[in-house]
Amino acid sequence: MEGAGTVAEPAVIRAVETPSGKVAGDENFPVGSWLIRRDVRPHVHAFYRFAREADDIADNPRLAAADKLRRLDRMEAVLDGGPAAESPAAAAMRASLDATGLTAQHCRDVLRAFRMDATKLRYRDWDELMAYCRYSAAPVGRQVLDLHGESPTTWGPSDALCNALQVLNHLQDCAEDYRALDRVYLPERELAACGASLADLTAAHTSPGLRRVIDRLLDGTDALVVTARGLPPLVRAAGLRRECGVIVALAERLSRRLRQGDPLAARVKLRRGDFAAALLAGLWRGRRSARQ
Repeated sequence: MEGAGTVAEPAVIRAVETPSGKVAGDENFPVGSWLIRRDVRPHVHAFYRFAREADDIADNPRLAAADKLRRLDRMEAVLDGGPAAESPAAAAMRASLDATGLTAQHCRDVLRAFRMDATKLRYRDWDELMAYCRYSAAPVGRQVLDLHGESPTTWGPSDALCNALQVLNHLQDCAEDYRALDRVYLPERELAACGASLADLTAAHTSPGLRRVIDRLLDGTDALVVTARGLPPLVRAAGLRRECGVIVALAERLSRRLRQGDPLAARVKLRRGDFAAALLAGLWRGRRSARQ
């Protein structure tokens, strides 16, 4: 018990974030690049940082699931006005929302996905994987479109593009996700149908069965990219239209890389030439809007 006249020490507020060190430049796609309006870029970066910090919590192998959920809940509390010191990324996101007048729904959606990551380790089929991508990937594109004042009619092809990028990233990291987190995004039905098993993910090279699984998922991803090609013509903002064209081209090229490469032997990733070619393709695709 404190003595008379004793002043209690203030509670120490600790940050809940566990940064991995990964930054926007490490992604397969441009994040708030020079192609989009200068005044929008800081808000795109704020959303990316918010999602990145939440993702890092969910992917931290040293944290128990309950601790991950607690930390993600605290990020949402800061988003709603809680102590900024607990999550600088959520505080910056809150300031961005205040400045732009946008809803926090897309932020809440990605938090929902990362809560799933904290507890859900397996996916039954493609539809269940797409349901996860609806919250882990699609909100990213929607936030960027909303920041530019684009119509919600752009969400369909944008969702397809973001979901495709998410699956491609899962395929790049399939072995590491299993080894580090016991998390597998490859659907169980596809594994069974192709004669593959989780043990295949621990090998030095892709087995024939696992190769069939990867190719099936790439078939689904390529179908999403076909839908995504309809996005650039729908976007009114010229810079964003071009950036969307670049990202579609990057998704196409990464899919081809994964068709040819072995993600267990080495991380399959885009090369400098892929980015240059995608830039040219994106500038061409984004040269005019269907509404012009």
